[in-house]
Formats: sequence, C-alpha cells, structure tokens
Amino acid sequence: MLVQSTQKKICLISISLAMGGAERSCALLSQMLSKSGHQVSLVVLNNVIVHDYDAELFNLGLYKDGNDRFLKRLKRFRKLRNYLKKKRFDFIIDHRPKNNLFKESFYRCYLYRGFKVINVYHTSNKKMVLTQFPWLFSTFLTNNHANVAVSNYVKEHLLDVYKLPNTVTIHNPYVENWPTNESFPELLKNKSYILTYGRIVDLVKDFSFLLRAFNTSKVWESEVYLVIMGEGPDRQFLETYSESLPCSKYVHFLPFSKNPKPIVMQSVCIALTSKFEGFPMVLPEALSLGIPVVSLDIVSGPNEIIRNGSNGLLVEKRNEEMFAEALKKMIFDEGFLQKCRDNAKESVEAFSPSAITRKWNKLLSE
Repeated sequence: MLVQSTQKKICLISISLAMGGAERSCALLSQMLSKSGHQVSLVVLNNVIVHDYDAELFNLGLYKDGNDRFLKRLKRFRKLRNYLKKKRFDFIIDHRPKNNLFKESFYRCYLYRGFKVINVYHTSNKKMVLTQFPWLFSTFLTNNHANVAVSNYVKEHLLDVYKLPNTVTIHNPYVENWPTNESFPELLKNKSYILTYGRIVDLVKDFSFLLRAFNTSKVWESEVYLVIMGEGPDRQFLETYSESLPCSKYVHFLPFSKNPKPIVMQSVCIALTSKFEGFPMVLPEALSLGIPVVSLDIVSGPNEIIRNGSNGLLVEKRNEEMFAEALKKMIFDEGFLQKCRDNAKESVEAFSPSAITRKWNKLLSE
C-alpha cells in the first residue's frame, strides 16, 4: 500500500474491455494501480466488458443506441467531460488507438482540457499511434505528462522520431492471478499440441500463415495438433481454410477463454505469427508458466522477450519452411525443449506485475 501522500486519483480510458491485448492490459493496469493504493476509475466507450478489472466503472457505452447520430455522440461526450471534472483526476491514462487527428483534437481541446494526460501506445502500426498526420499530432504530445510505449521499438522508431521529450517504455506485464473455475477441454486431453491464441483477425495475426507452416512441418503425422483459440471475424474463414489442408484433422479451434492458463500449461509451445504487434502478451504469459515460444521476429515485441535458442525460437523471415523447421525442432528435440522450459520463467521476471507496477508508480510520482 502506498503512503497517503503518493496516492493518486487516476482515470483509465479504453474503447472497451473486449478480447484484445490492449484492452486486457488496461484491465490489468486497473488491478495493479488499485493494489498500489491509488483511486482508480475506468471509462469504457463501448459496452463490451470481458476482462476483470478493479476500478470504479463509468460505462459510456450504456448511453449508446442504434441511432448514434452526431448530437447523441456529443451529449455522451458531455457526460464524460462532466464526469472527469467532477472527479478531478490527477491523471488520465488513455489506452485508445490514436488513428484520427480530428478526433484527437477534440479529446485534447475539450474532453481532457486541464488534466495531466498519459497516452499509452499498444501497437507498432504507425497510423494507430500517430494518426494520419504524425508531425502535426506530435505537437500535441509534447504537452502530455508522458507518452508510454509498450515496447522499445514503439518508443525508438515511432515516438522518438518526433523528438518528444516525455517518452518512456513500460512493457505490458504478464497475468499472474488468473480467473478461477476454468476447466481443461475434453477435446485436448492426452494430446500433444502447439497453441496460438488471440483475437482472430487474420490481417493482423496471420493464422493462415501458421496453418500453412504447421501443414508443411508434418509434425501432425506424429499426432501433434495445432490449437487456435479465440474469437473474431475471420474464424469461419480459417476453419474453412484449414479443412482444405492435409493436416485438417489435427487442427482444433477453441473459443475465447478469460483464463487460458490450463490450456497454455499443457501445450508443447506457443506460436506467434502476427504481421504486427505492440508487445504481444501471449509470449511473456506463456514463458511465465514455463512454456517455450516460437515466434516470427516481427518488428515490435518478440525480440524484447525471446532469447533465441534459450527460451524459445525467433524465426527471421515470414517463410513457411523456416517456421516449420522451428516447430519441428521444438517438438522433436527433447533436450532443446527442456532447456527452453528450464529458462522460461526466469527470462520474463522483468515483465512481472510487481516489476511493471514499480515503473508506473515512478512515472505517476514525477
């Protein structure tokens, strides 16, 4: 518990608490800051609540209806402005994507006027970090209390390019205390499997690449399965696509789970093939549970987590044969697999909730 003088009134703002990693990290931050003794409120713009949180909730999505015209939106945002003024927060921590300059101007000049603002950037997609007009938007950011990047790449290659004086990297923590009462699926009992999980948007996660690499690896001929867990707009497409591959009988799709821990812990390894990320939480989550990872070396995140050949494998190129070879090594080289398991937990100590909480408390005390 913090001493009284360091307690802050903090408002976290998120589009929702849906199934994505950014939303999950926002919910987790509410728990960490509350545990530290801060007074935390959480504003969600859409009425989608999946993840557990620890905060006073202001659900602006409850005021939406199917006829969401301009005047109704303005009335809703007036409610938000009045809420912020009434609560007199010390900090607003904004987790929304920053993809539209005009929208950000409205937030800056009206909603957040008079408050200390911390923006958090969860992706390496430049247009979702710096809007469609990066140089102009960057002039807004100089007035923020801080601009928090969830990876060194986002800080160094996106934010620092615009010479902002107030940027810092604070990685997303892994989950330590999972929700309870989650059973292990009967479908996976007594099976060896590679697991991937996340929101099923193939343009981002590229699960279709993973399916092809898994098929190429032929590990399924040794009765090793691929499990894809999650929900999203491309799930039906991927299920249909997987049925066209020779490995189809060894591919299972599972629904989203608030607590993937039991399924992660029984997997051989976790695979990540995204086209871009900010800081993919599935990697430190798996490693914290002693499970190795195989990931493409995309520009943001994996190379800050994976020690290639020590706790997992980084695949240099988006090449199906290369990724297939990495999967085969993890499956069939028992000595290598055990080494990665032995090194996994220690390798992500820097991403523990306690370590990340210390960084946030330091930032909030400056």
